[in-house]
Amino acid sequence: MSQLHSFHIPVLGLGYSIDTPAKVARFGISSVISVMDDELLEQMRRFYCHKMEMPFTGIHADEHDSRARRITAYLDLMKDMVTTQIAAIKQLPFEAGNDLDKYFELLPGRSALKGKYRQMKALPEGSDKESLQQELRKEVKPGDIDVNIMVKVDKLNKDKTGLPLPSDYSDAIAAFRGFANSDLSSSVVLSAGYNPRLYAYMETCGELFPDDKGQLKKKIIIKVSDYRSAYVQGKILAKKGVWVSEFRIESGLNCGGHAFATDGILMGPILEEFKKNRQALVAELYALCCDAHCRRNIPTFTNPPMLKITVQGGIGTAAEQDFLREYYEVDATGWGSPFLLVPEATNVDDSTLQQLATAQQQDYYLSDASPLGVPFNNFRKSSAEKQRQERADKGRPGSPCYKKLLVSNTEFTDEPICTASRQYQHLKIRQLKEQNLPVELYNKEYNKIIEKDCLCEGLTAPALLKEDIPIPHRLKAVSICPGPNLAYFSGIFSLSDMVDHIYGRKNLLNSLRRPHMFVNELNLYIDYLKKAVKDFTPDAKRSKYLVSFRDNLLSGIGYYKKLTQAFVLSMQNDLCKAEGELLYINIPA
Repeated sequence: MSQLHSFHIPVLGLGYSIDTPAKVARFGISSVISVMDDELLEQMRRFYCHKMEMPFTGIHADEHDSRARRITAYLDLMKDMVTTQIAAIKQLPFEAGNDLDKYFELLPGRSALKGKYRQMKALPEGSDKESLQQELRKEVKPGDIDVNIMVKVDKLNKDKTGLPLPSDYSDAIAAFRGFANSDLSSSVVLSAGYNPRLYAYMETCGELFPDDKGQLKKKIIIKVSDYRSAYVQGKILAKKGVWVSEFRIESGLNCGGHAFATDGILMGPILEEFKKNRQALVAELYALCCDAHCRRNIPTFTNPPMLKITVQGGIGTAAEQDFLREYYEVDATGWGSPFLLVPEATNVDDSTLQQLATAQQQDYYLSDASPLGVPFNNFRKSSAEKQRQERADKGRPGSPCYKKLLVSNTEFTDEPICTASRQYQHLKIRQLKEQNLPVELYNKEYNKIIEKDCLCEGLTAPALLKEDIPIPHRLKAVSICPGPNLAYFSGIFSLSDMVDHIYGRKNLLNSLRRPHMFVNELNLYIDYLKKAVKDFTPDAKRSKYLVSFRDNLLSGIGYYKKLTQAFVLSMQNDLCKAEGELLYINIPA
């Protein structure tokens, strides 16, 4: 796995990072592709094959195991493209401005490889310089091409005659198989929960187990929001003989996309728990893994493999990155939403890019737009939000549902349908009208129904728009899900600009006062609690939960106060203000 950079670019929606490896991996930067939408992958594969004048053979949706095969074909294409790029870079002379020079210029200042590069630059022309240049060329390696699967987005499928397919052809399992069958030596990021069916299937994948030398070709990363989740899921897989190579901790609310809030447990205390228990966790998982390998009579590890701890969500300065790496000893950080402002790295159509570049803080908000029923970080100025409201104003709320990636509701139908679909919203609104509710209550419930929006189309549209690829059904409205941290960045930046910001060589923050990332997350949780209290209906169990939620936040503030005293961080005033606000919240019994 790439160790060149101390950050990675996490998955960004369905389409925003769909080809990010083809744009940044040649500079040693790791990134993550979503493989949820195999139709989009097939469209992008066709586009790149034609662009590079390579033969293209399409895989029709009705063909056997088409989802897995499409994913494999696309991932293999990405690998081939990056391999070709790396070979081309190694042939370049060391000249200012070309990709070889850029490769080394982007490296962090503390990198030993960067030091060797600087040494080479300082040498006069001659054999010593040429020799060092050849050594540097041999060190040029690509960033990882990792893959993200939302494990609970796992609908069962049917064949072309309408008969149910075995569970091995469900969405998540087929996606995993597509990754497993690819030529990549990289990792799959399992996000959004635990899927027993998928975890059972993983036990049948030989490449997840060590070879005769104790090495892994395919690795597992689990995205988690707290230590308990990592511990439980790590043990489940270890008992199957599957090693988790990384736990990727993400802020519950200070992130892009879906927001999986904790029970008020904040990022600092979570990281402290990982730091405290890391060695014990490695030892326990290693013992369980080796025991499983022994029972299966297969090769095992000679030593505990690396188990990386990384963190992402709301990081905004080099100082924050350095603090996370030095105090909490995390191996790397994830920078997602800021890269939406970097056209060299991600797919954002021109119109949306301009809106993001000039957005105000209030344009970013936590919504209930996702059909999954999970809070979703949203952008008020998006064309998808405008389209959603226009459809409702015309008396036709909801979206046509073609891809059916998020179908889950069986309230009105035997077959699951999507809560963002026109079909569901029509049925739900008709049911609502029959209740003869007071106008105020009716409007409140009506708005809850029509807030659901089609993410399948909206999160793929920007990739197609950017490359001028025909969009099926003319559904061009764009959904975008940046984290609230993007409010502190204004403008459009180059890849070099953003990497220099991450490493402290440049400052890209706008003029807004930006509290520390820990304080920003704390304030998001306070807002989340206030909304929960506002929407509260009499329920003793719910009241007890909210009290516990508030107590966890207060405990987190106490932890941060001790932290600031030890490290003289500029958080004290913000923490006292947040503490007072929490104590003022009255939670009904």
